[in-house]
Amino acid sequence: MDLTTIKKIGLSALVVFIFLVYAVHDRIDGREETNRVVISTESLIPSPFATSQPASKYKDGTYTGPVTDAYYGDVQVQVAVQGGKISDVTFLKYPNDRRTSIEINQQAMPFLKQEAINAQSTNIDIVSGATQTSMAFIESLKSALDQAI
Repeated sequence: MDLTTIKKIGLSALVVFIFLVYAVHDRIDGREETNRVVISTESLIPSPFATSQPASKYKDGTYTGPVTDAYYGDVQVQVAVQGGKISDVTFLKYPNDRRTSIEINQQAMPFLKQEAINAQSTNIDIVSGATQTSMAFIESLKSALDQAI
């Protein structure tokens, strides 16, 4: 092997190494780009967390669900019921200790809240990319709504 070939191999290896370091650093730092897609659960098997109670059966008040594990952190919600209907859902806890968790939840939480208010139940769509948060939200919400029945 001549010196030129060795230089080309060395330069190629250096470029690959720099790319790998950048990719790993980007993932750890939480700046990786993710696409979030809403998945409708209507065509799927009914959720084990879905409540079958009509929305008009809820007792007025404020109900707090349990802290539920969402893998990257805990989720806990509080539900306000007025006039027998869900009027507000507040996140008391959510995964927010990593940059990626903050970015994901800033997008997912308003959607999940609005879905629950619109559906007046736990039969809601989940957010792809925030599946664990969505499932923990549904579980905590169901427990809170069970208190309102």
